[in-house]
Amino acid sequence: MTIHNRPQSPNSWHYRELNIKNPGLDHLSNGLISLVEAGHQVMAGSADLQYSNGLNRFAARYPDRYISFGISEQNMVSAAAGIATTGIMPFVATFASFLGLLTCEQIRMDVAYCGLPVRLIGHHTGISMGFYGTSHHATEDIGTMRSIADLTVVSPADGPQLEAAIRASVDHDRPIYFRTGRGREPDLYDPNAPFTFGKAIEHAQGEEVTIIACGLPVHPSVQVAKRLAQEGRSVGVIDMATIKPLDRDAILAAAARSRVILTIEEHNILGGLGAAVAEVLAEDGSPARLVRHGIRDEFALIAPPTHLYAHYRLDEAGIEAVVREIIA
Repeated sequence: MTIHNRPQSPNSWHYRELNIKNPGLDHLSNGLISLVEAGHQVMAGSADLQYSNGLNRFAARYPDRYISFGISEQNMVSAAAGIATTGIMPFVATFASFLGLLTCEQIRMDVAYCGLPVRLIGHHTGISMGFYGTSHHATEDIGTMRSIADLTVVSPADGPQLEAAIRASVDHDRPIYFRTGRGREPDLYDPNAPFTFGKAIEHAQGEEVTIIACGLPVHPSVQVAKRLAQEGRSVGVIDMATIKPLDRDAILAAAARSRVILTIEEHNILGGLGAAVAEVLAEDGSPARLVRHGIRDEFALIAPPTHLYAHYRLDEAGIEAVVREIIA
């Protein structure tokens, strides 16, 4: 497979503004490199963002397995579908706001409808693009992607979990949408730990509240639960890394022992993780109370990511305040 790439200039705005160290996204290249070394027929592509998602490392090592599609996200997804028909497994990455929303039709018709094993990596998700504004915020992609038939939706909590999920995906013969952050999330997992699609990860059990989170809020949720446990409070934490298919057993088990289920997501509370958990609880007739925490049906404000996380109470202090309010 011979591929000719258009190099990204160090003077381009993407390079200047986004070529900052995002260590979590280095795991994207790490996972792909390990797959190539293991003999798997994989390739990677990006929409002119190889420096911000770390795929430049993969491209430098395996230039004949990488395509820079330029700012042409819809074409990238359709091309990936075509490549998948040849027996090569494509991994294509761009901002989640573009991948999960702009290319929705191509994902639906070219990838999912055809059942092709394309791996779609939407990075800088949620409100992590901060001051780039509404066009670059991805607070609707979970709802959009999980409503597409036969499409697995995964939201890793950190870079190592992303790497583990990428390696595990070679045994998954259907399309996958990976929703990952900006690569600055604290590490919670080991990249060598096994990852099972459709299986939640339970960090603690709680009788007062069980937090069910995905993506960025998982790490602060674990820290909050540990701190409250030192005060004698009983707070559980479940990492629902796979949003579709959802681990119904984990949700119902938590609802059976906890008075309150608290979902936390860097996403609109409509259509996202909270909505998915609500469907399970309603169908089961669970008596547990559900509280959904995230972006409350609005377009996120424009500010640096740290300010936005504090404003929407998605940082550690904010999550702790929400949990204490529920307990009180």
